[in-house]
Amino acid sequence: MKRRLLLVSNSTLHGSGYLDHCEQHIARFFGQDVKRVLFVPYALHDRDAYTKTARDKFKTLGYEVDGIHEASDPVDAVRKAEGIFIGGGNTFRLLKSLYDNNLVSEIRRRVLEDGVPYMGSSAGTNVATVSISTTNDMPIVYPPSFSAIGLVPFNINPHYQDPDLNSRHMGETREQRISQYHEEPDTPRVLGLREGSMLLVEGNKATLLGTTKARLFTRGKPSEEYEPGSDLSFLLAH
Repeated sequence: MKRRLLLVSNSTLHGSGYLDHCEQHIARFFGQDVKRVLFVPYALHDRDAYTKTARDKFKTLGYEVDGIHEASDPVDAVRKAEGIFIGGGNTFRLLKSLYDNNLVSEIRRRVLEDGVPYMGSSAGTNVATVSISTTNDMPIVYPPSFSAIGLVPFNINPHYQDPDLNSRHMGETREQRISQYHEEPDTPRVLGLREGSMLLVEGNKATLLGTTKARLFTRGKPSEEYEPGSDLSFLLAH
């Protein structure tokens, strides 16, 4: 398996700028072989402004950015891409646009068969997994399916938050919502990525990077905590 993935929980960490907290990981991930990165801004409404944000940041790291919405043929843009970055925003809007433009299977093919490096942040991380069923976003549009690109055989919950013991909010905690998801049959594991964490996948090896722990939820089992640097390759076994 040729896949190379950098799945980031959040693009902006409190107290720092856009992608500042993971810029070293990004530069190491895309390396020197990639010169241009294809950016997919579908998760936000203003695609031009979003692409400019990504373009300005990646330029400081030595990469040129092409917005996929600027291409006359999005599928052809994916076929020619040296690297792919799908940014955050609303996951439902993002996935619907990927389906509308016939990109789900093409991105999967390029990443899994051709080894094109794929970076996702927040919603872009969600769509790299089995489904978007564990996103935090509101369903503002209706994609034809919740099934996502399927680059890994589990789900991720970006921006995972622990219960605030001082809060008077009586709604479900994130842990309770994921438990409700696992009450349904045949649901995959869910990796809760806290702010500041990311998962690096290289072939059949997965490593937790960043500054915060991740929590793993498995149907019918107690949740588990993993420290940065942990080997999570077992998650890639179907």
